[in-house]
Amino acid sequence: MNILMVGDIVGRTGRYFFMGQTPELKLTKKIDMVVVNGENAAHGKGLTPSIFSELINGGADVVTTGNHIWDNPKVMEIIDEEPFLLRPANYPEGTPGRGFCIFPVGQKKIGVINMAGRIFMTPPVDDPFRLADKILAQIEKDCDVILVDFHAEATSEKLALAHYLDGRVTALVGTHTHVQTADEKILPKGTAYITDLGMVGADNSILGVKVEPVVKKFLTGRPSKFEVAEGAAIFCAVLITVDDKKNRVKKIERIFIREKIS
Repeated sequence: MNILMVGDIVGRTGRYFFMGQTPELKLTKKIDMVVVNGENAAHGKGLTPSIFSELINGGADVVTTGNHIWDNPKVMEIIDEEPFLLRPANYPEGTPGRGFCIFPVGQKKIGVINMAGRIFMTPPVDDPFRLADKILAQIEKDCDVILVDFHAEATSEKLALAHYLDGRVTALVGTHTHVQTADEKILPKGTAYITDLGMVGADNSILGVKVEPVVKKFLTGRPSKFEVAEGAAIFCAVLITVDDKKNRVKKIERIFIREKIS
């Protein structure tokens, strides 16, 4: 089984490049399932019903999110209705939506858990370590493969949770920083890991948004309106290959595609 986990999609630039690249990747890499983080897909912040549909029609099977999930209020129209749209599981009890799901792939059942970090992150969320224990107790017997999208800032927190869950989940990938890291590996007990998947968005940008407003904010210390950048895009992801008989990770491969403009 081949599973593609795709980094944060940023705005229209990211959506269009995701939709343009994913069908060919699914064919050439024989991909069975696609998980993508969509929390920045709507103009750089949040998600809407129509954009969620775009991502699904473009090749996504499960859409995870993060701390920007609530930035566009239109997401409330679908957050409780779409079984494969996730928000971080460690939001307070009673928060709309769901933090994990089980997605069928042929005869296999794939669990996907979405979690947010606590270090340098807002809003405050519950302990992802102990909550992961509770979620795994609910779903591990029903799943052949379990994937975790850990939307967090601190690399130490991502590594710590990965080692804490090593051998209990198939893969833990980091999202949120929009910069793909080069530390993909299989941990000692078999869990595939990368600190950050990266993003799908404009290459000539700062984390997918236009350069000038970000630089201005650093220079002046005053608020500056960010706008999604356009132009040639990058596509960041990892491909995780799982042995169908043993349900163990065989390989994790980093994918980085830079759009060529003729």
